[in-house]
Amino acid sequence: MSEVIVVGAGPVGLSAALGLRAHGLGVVLLEADAEDRVRPGSRALFVHRESLRLLDGMRPGLAAEITSYGRTWQTRRTLYRGREVYARTLPLPPGPPPFTSLRQVDTERFLRAACERAGVEFVWGARVTGVRATGTDVTVTAEDGRVWTGAYVVGADGARSAVRRELGIAMEGGHGEGFHVVVDVADRPGAELPLERVFHYEHPGLGGRSVMRVPFTGGFQVDLQCRDDDPREAYGTEEAVREWLPAVVGDGYGDRILWVSTYRFVRKVAASFTDAHRRVLLVGEAAHLFPPFGARGMNSGIADAAAAAGAVAAEAAGVGGAAGAVAGFAEVRRAAALFNSAAAGAALDHLRPRRRIVRVKQRVAAALAPVLPWCGSWLEHAPYGPRHGAPAGAGGKY
Repeated sequence: MSEVIVVGAGPVGLSAALGLRAHGLGVVLLEADAEDRVRPGSRALFVHRESLRLLDGMRPGLAAEITSYGRTWQTRRTLYRGREVYARTLPLPPGPPPFTSLRQVDTERFLRAACERAGVEFVWGARVTGVRATGTDVTVTAEDGRVWTGAYVVGADGARSAVRRELGIAMEGGHGEGFHVVVDVADRPGAELPLERVFHYEHPGLGGRSVMRVPFTGGFQVDLQCRDDDPREAYGTEEAVREWLPAVVGDGYGDRILWVSTYRFVRKVAASFTDAHRRVLLVGEAAHLFPPFGARGMNSGIADAAAAAGAVAAEAAGVGGAAGAVAGFAEVRRAAALFNSAAAGAALDHLRPRRRIVRVKQRVAAALAPVLPWCGSWLEHAPYGPRHGAPAGAGGKY
């Protein structure tokens, strides 16, 4: 019997497997896709300092590998209707950077290599269709009839989690109106854009739609906020992107587009992060869904993974009483998820204001920013919601 089964080989599942191995536990990692799967798109771009610290605790030196490849921009700019209202360049502090920016496929590459070095057993093409937990173990069944039994299961199989579905755990929450278009664009060699994050409120070249540009290693991501009644084919296809992209970054990038996708702001949290027997632990998007603004998704998932590994290790060592550590994990990480969900809601209220007073505040802040710098700072920070954190007792950041 394998000690722990992890379901899902995304960044959160890989982090969970790595954390479990750091505690000396045997791990088999089941992934529905094939080993040579292609995962397009930047998806989660940022690995924050706290996540880097957690990963380095699982595998010393891993944070340095990731940050040496990623990019850390020091300059942030915010514009309102084409006029700059905020700009700040921060020096890099000593030690680990506040974040590093790289495509999720690259983050997964580093994590997978670390897991292989740590002795994680990978099983590819194992699509889970059944999960049965008892007071002593968990049995996992794959679509092709293969069966695994472990002392615990960590469900990291994403938004459509089969593990969560089999446990009958509901997702609670909803989604915002309208949609966003996210585009990955490769740099033009020798003509790279400045290494800075730029947010435009009501970009005049895009009919008053808001847009953000964020660098990553080898290119940049553009996130366009569309209106509720915008047709997706007018903004969310590669052909459409070629039409509006020059207004954001200038000419010459039509043949540099790597990936185009659309998304809606979704905020959902699982009703429970564990089963009745405290043998299955949900982490990452199997447990919560947040909008990408604020970089809460993958980073909170890595924190979930570290906490889950610690809880399982404590239970295996007989620390904390019967199922005490797993129950504590579920309570603490759900509280953190609810905090992040509320913070994402605050960001959504600012990005898609339904109340006229919010739009008025934005206009007034933009007008006063040249003489009252704190107004520009408010416009800069508001689209991302409250700073990362959690209420007392909710497990620290994310």
